[in-house]
Amino acid sequence: MTAFKTGDPTTLNRLYGRQSGHKLRAGQQALVEELLPAISVPEDGEITATRLFGPSAFGERPLHFEIGFGSGEHLAYRADMLPDHGFIGCEPFLNGVVGALGHVRDRHLANVRLHMGNALDVLARIPDGALSFVYLLHPDPWPKARHAKRRMMNKGPVDLIAAKLKPGGEFRFGTDHPVYLRWALMTMRGRTDFEWLCETPRDFLQRPGGWPETRYEAKARQKGHEVWYFRYRRRPD
Repeated sequence: MTAFKTGDPTTLNRLYGRQSGHKLRAGQQALVEELLPAISVPEDGEITATRLFGPSAFGERPLHFEIGFGSGEHLAYRADMLPDHGFIGCEPFLNGVVGALGHVRDRHLANVRLHMGNALDVLARIPDGALSFVYLLHPDPWPKARHAKRRMMNKGPVDLIAAKLKPGGEFRFGTDHPVYLRWALMTMRGRTDFEWLCETPRDFLQRPGGWPETRYEAKARQKGHEVWYFRYRRRPD
């Protein structure tokens, strides 16, 4: 998962932790060598839906951005459900990227682009107001207080997310970690640029429609963890 220091969101980004796990099998290595270069986000320049996916008969297609997609289950589900939308997924962990590549191949998803590395590097290159959705699902909680600056839910990253979302765009956040839950609520409390889409406690205790259960979430429930779901709408400036 990408971690971040508070401050200027375009200069203080840094990855923490390992980026690879078990050795890849031959088929997985082939995905990395053949499919990943074909669907990777360009390394430089502005990132737009038209640049990534070409022109659309319906105008600029809605663009979604997932920060730390794990093995790609959520990303693939959403991309399969919304084939006319464009999806960008960022994940520094090689084995997670391989999982997402498998979904792209098996579901024939032409509307997905991936970046293996820091999500904020890519997010900073997207024009302000260009995103329809941003997803941050089960990020690394960094539960020790001295590591709080590494959490993605901090003012700098959330400021950047707010800038890139269009008015009415949605920021979705999910966690099963009570420390991160409290930190996220504290981070979002008092922000005037987001409207929390919640009317009753059940709204953040039940998974919303179009939000699939991921492998990580299923494991969390097997361990007896509660899972919390949050939806925030970007208000007009």
